[in-house]
Amino acid sequence: MVRYNVVEIGKPGDPTAPRKFYPRPVHTGEITLEDLADDIAHTSSLTASDVYAVLQILVREAPRNISRGYFVRLGNLGSFRLGSNSTGSDTEEEVSTANFLRARLLFHPGRHVWAATNNLTLEKIR
Repeated sequence: MVRYNVVEIGKPGDPTAPRKFYPRPVHTGEITLEDLADDIAHTSSLTASDVYAVLQILVREAPRNISRGYFVRLGNLGSFRLGSNSTGSDTEEEVSTANFLRARLLFHPGRHVWAATNNLTLEKIR
């Protein structure tokens, strides 16, 4: 179950615009890499140390490969890829590295992650 509260927010850049109320998820804590390693170890024949070592390698290798232009697909978890914000030019010849404003990391959830986030039970808190 995901709990949420209500937040009043104005329109960015327009202080005269009417403020509206929006639901926002309330986070109940965090799960660390060590916690995940322990949870995975309990459902496999691997030790928590072995799982943690593999996860650490993943944490090192995924960004390295993303920065080299690869899609990093992690099965049903999803995939990561590099994107960017940029400015346009009037002609193709005018486009250069100066058009790039910043790199962005894009995540596309896999089937299981997508399903889990689309079948949420919500509860309003006060």
